[in-house]
Amino acid sequence: QLQLVESGGGLVQPGGSLRLSCAVSGFTLDYYAIGWFRQAPGKEREGVSCVSASGGSTNYADSVKGRFTISRDGAKNTVYLQMNSLKPEDTAVYYCAATTYYSDYDECSQRRGEYDYWGQGTQVTVSS
Repeated sequence: QLQLVESGGGLVQPGGSLRLSCAVSGFTLDYYAIGWFRQAPGKEREGVSCVSASGGSTNYADSVKGRFTISRDGAKNTVYLQMNSLKPEDTAVYYCAATTYYSDYDECSQRRGEYDYWGQGTQVTVSS
């Protein structure tokens, strides 16, 4: 059974850092692109970052470029989102998702409609 579980969320002050983890089971990362998404209250879920199945390609939303870094550990079947210089507008529930949508293992996107499997989310709150 394919499962994704996020962890690492919490309350942090502006300018602080958090590292989110997405532990996957029931499949290996070698064949799935993984995306991170977030949803703030009253807003639509938006793409934050993604990493291709090969691990060789990553993408970031303009709002997080230079502050967030996505990475993966195949041995642990886990994908991470390192978030630095956090801002109040980063406050949201963060979700990871998986897809085999891309025939090119070096491709990924932040279009949520292309992702089939989702975790339950982890809350990130940036506030002083």
